[in-house]
Amino acid sequence: MPPVYLHHRINCAARCWSQVADNIQQSKLLKTADGASAIYGIWRSQIGLPRDSLTMISVWPDAATASSIAANTHRELPLIKSSTAAIMRPTLRPKSNEPPVKQGNYAFRWFETPRKNFNEFLQLCTEAWPSFESSYESQIIGLWQLEDTDSDMISSLLLTRRPDLSMWERSKIPRTPEEIATREKLTRRYALCENTVVYTTTLLTAHDSIDSVNWS
Repeated sequence: MPPVYLHHRINCAARCWSQVADNIQQSKLLKTADGASAIYGIWRSQIGLPRDSLTMISVWPDAATASSIAANTHRELPLIKSSTAAIMRPTLRPKSNEPPVKQGNYAFRWFETPRKNFNEFLQLCTEAWPSFESSYESQIIGLWQLEDTDSDMISSLLLTRRPDLSMWERSKIPRTPEEIATREKLTRRYALCENTVVYTTTLLTAHDSIDSVNWS
């Protein structure tokens, strides 16, 4: 069975987001049965979320284990006011549970897509991503579908890394014929959705550099 991912939204006590991130990484709660870390990544707010909120993704062997972790995260760790978690399953990416480790501008974009449009949505992603990544020095980290329901809408999360915030703006303004064609595919993808929202973050679990900018 493929692994199950959890998306966590963590509301920290005032000015304690950094300490909470450290506590999470040291906690036995976020370990698998063999003692390995289940943390895929922890991100701090850059634009669009409260200063004292963290976004985390963890990865688990099955839905039952993930559900148990989701129910207990905020009870087990200090300085967390509240937390929510949603089970997700990978679609086109990620292909493995190797976590992202390079610092950058990470955009979390949520989509609500009618079920009848979702296959076309995925196809447009497949077509657009190679050009997008090469044009903007960017990486599509993952596209996850939230745990299936009987709803006519599919909720999904796209996580994209750009090298910095300036590339975010650059990627929205195509300059070459190839970039224009890619943007047309992405525009079509947006048109298939009922709703989409995005916020940006930086990676607290990066290996190469620490983000010390006062974004908020």
